[in-house]
Amino acid sequence: MSGRQIAILAILLGYMVLNAFVGVWASRASARKNAENGFIQNYFVGGRTMGGVVLAMTLIATYTSASSFLGGPGLAASWGLTQSWVAAIQIGTAFLTLGIVGKKLGLISRRIKAVTISDYLRARYKSPAVDIICSIMLVVFFITQMIAQFKGGATLLQSVTGLSYISALILFSAVVIIYTSIGGFKAVVITDTIQGFIMACGTFLLLFFVIRAGGGMESILEYNAANNPGWDLIGKGQYGAEIAALRPGYLISFWVLVGVGVLGLPQTAVRSMGFKDTESLHKAMIWGTVVVGILMIGMHFAGTLALPLVGEEQLANTDSIIPYVVNKYMPVWAAGLFLAAPLAAVMSTVDSLLILASATILKNLYITYIAKKDAVEAVRADQDENAAVSESTEKKLKYSSFALTIILGMIVFILAMNPPSILVWINLFAMGGLEATFFWPLIGGLYWKRGNSAACIASIICGVSTFVFFNLNKIAPFGIHEIVLGLLAGGIAYFVVGMLNKSEPDADMLEKCF
Repeated sequence: MSGRQIAILAILLGYMVLNAFVGVWASRASARKNAENGFIQNYFVGGRTMGGVVLAMTLIATYTSASSFLGGPGLAASWGLTQSWVAAIQIGTAFLTLGIVGKKLGLISRRIKAVTISDYLRARYKSPAVDIICSIMLVVFFITQMIAQFKGGATLLQSVTGLSYISALILFSAVVIIYTSIGGFKAVVITDTIQGFIMACGTFLLLFFVIRAGGGMESILEYNAANNPGWDLIGKGQYGAEIAALRPGYLISFWVLVGVGVLGLPQTAVRSMGFKDTESLHKAMIWGTVVVGILMIGMHFAGTLALPLVGEEQLANTDSIIPYVVNKYMPVWAAGLFLAAPLAAVMSTVDSLLILASATILKNLYITYIAKKDAVEAVRADQDENAAVSESTEKKLKYSSFALTIILGMIVFILAMNPPSILVWINLFAMGGLEATFFWPLIGGLYWKRGNSAACIASIICGVSTFVFFNLNKIAPFGIHEIVLGLLAGGIAYFVVGMLNKSEPDADMLEKCF
């Protein structure tokens, strides 16, 4: 290992340890301050105390991932501005999520004391089948998405430090699993806030050094025009030949996947359950839009400009392009600080998925349907202010949550030891599966009173099966991505089945959810 690699590793290790320390400290301080809320409320939604900046940053940090800093910008180097067009739609994701889903879901979740999306769906549709199906789908697709993130974190550490992939994976996994399992939701959102600022700084650093190494904007643009003609168009160019068939319909499809469709992502929607007040929500909508714009446009544009700095070997493996540029063209201090940005994106996505998967398994599956009666008192206490949770039950829940989070992390670690090759596609598959599952049950449930359990189940079955079928068979009629077809099939099923039901909506459900 060279002196440069040692220095970069020291910076990244320091950053990771700082995150773990701050996260655990903040979690324990919050738990003491909000002890009256009980373990479940504090561990899984942080006592609902997030301010505007924290809410914005944790939403952004959860949404951004390894593909935002490695896979996406890497593709932009060879595809040209095509990938930037795909990324541009993401600017409005924070605004849309908090504006359309956030306030309404936040108010309802307080009313019913929900700490997971499955809690809300159970109260909205009053169906154990809906609760169980949604919980299982969430865990399955979360594990898939976490595999991509674990690989992204390990690949990043491997490429810049010289560690073996397995050693880097062990290091990354250990830090994230420890602070997430011990600290819970509060640790996640506090570290997400730190990571949000680090990601913004890293984006500006990469742009600056890429432009400087390329000899300035004029020189870079001339090189791209000469060596990758059509780089500034959609789906053209020598290095982007594999996407020459990319049509506007396919591009629009990606806008659905990474734009409108994110309204159905449970890991971002659940953030709406933790904000402090309406003012905090409104501030988060503004902050979130600004920071997402900086990250998405800045990173993908930097990737597009990096083409003169890389060779055929790097272009053959797009996940390695950004680490290669950082290693070769940035000084040690800047490289260490920048590399903390994609590491932050990966860590923040993993911890969010891990804590929500743990909450779903523990609360929505184990406590609700498997646990003995003494464990169920915790759920009753969440729903009834006068109900009390015994000290022994509180302790059982605490240790169970810690253990479950660690076990889930270990499962993902094992699966990530030999994952598929391209990060961006693993991540997009998991994202599409989550959207096909939750988009209509969540959006329809919030805004359409006639939506019922049969409509919800029909939407999930039709949406997910359509998405998976077209994905596995690589069928894209008219260049349309499978997520559009999945959402279309799920939406038709939801509203057709809902309208066929002539009975009046449940009065208790209307009181709690509308």
